[in-house]
Amino acid sequence: MDKKQKRNGLLFLAALLLLVLGIAGCQKTRVETEDGAKTYQIYYLNPSASRLVARDYQTETTDQDFLIQELMEQLLHVPADLDAQMALSDKVVYQGYKREDVVLYLYFDNNYTSMKPYREILCRAALAKTMTQIDGIDYINIYAGDQPLLDASNMPVGMLSDSDFVDSITDINAYEKTELTLYFTDADGEKLYPERRSVMHNINTSVEKVVVEALLEGPESENLCPTLDPQTKLLNISVNENVCYLNFDGSFLNNALDVQDYIPIYSIVDSLLEQSSVSRVQITVDGNQNVVFRDKIPLNTLFERNLDFIGGSDH
Repeated sequence: MDKKQKRNGLLFLAALLLLVLGIAGCQKTRVETEDGAKTYQIYYLNPSASRLVARDYQTETTDQDFLIQELMEQLLHVPADLDAQMALSDKVVYQGYKREDVVLYLYFDNNYTSMKPYREILCRAALAKTMTQIDGIDYINIYAGDQPLLDASNMPVGMLSDSDFVDSITDINAYEKTELTLYFTDADGEKLYPERRSVMHNINTSVEKVVVEALLEGPESENLCPTLDPQTKLLNISVNENVCYLNFDGSFLNNALDVQDYIPIYSIVDSLLEQSSVSRVQITVDGNQNVVFRDKIPLNTLFERNLDFIGGSDH
């Protein structure tokens, strides 16, 4: 492995956590059957330990403590008919758990930190995705040898939720970390406020597309509000001579959010101009630039940064 590959590998390990949905907490995946049993997904690793494998598991257990123990027991024993392996190394000893509010603390012996880095990342994902399906458990926190788990930068990993992870890792060098400054609005919908976010994305995806997709997903901060309807589809995006060309579907014009007319436009423009070499933005709808947004803002122009719409730093 050369220095660049090693650096990218460490970067991937340090920043794999993704908050892509902009939703507080995690999504519960368990389903209740007609006989009252609930179906949970237990996560294992595929034979090559390169991605997660899920297996449905049904139980009528409702007591939270009993359910924690039951799902952990399933995690530690792979079904005989499933071509998979346990997420934890067979050298790791599970020592127990503790609950505090919506956080489940999981304790393992020191062997946890001896797992190969890429396996350990997947193990985190398997633990988080399995255990946060339990009602009242939104996060897990992993301890190894009575010490909080540390990441590749020797910083505490902290609380983890289901949505913090991608499901498969095939080529760590195909991803890179990018720091974004995204502009969302507040409850008044009159000003834009920055939200800084670290994201991991495929190197074949332009940072401009990453920015727009993050805006469509909405803010992570509870103090900020969306500027774009998440149902809007980005049809294509390109950059030429410092101009970013965006083409949305027709739903872009139907933005019914309770915000001032200029907020959706300059949320896009100001967020894009924070990145790369883009200096102007052209927006079209279904390939047509001769349209008017909210019957007030003609799109047949090249938009530039406008600081008048940016609020203070108290959000």
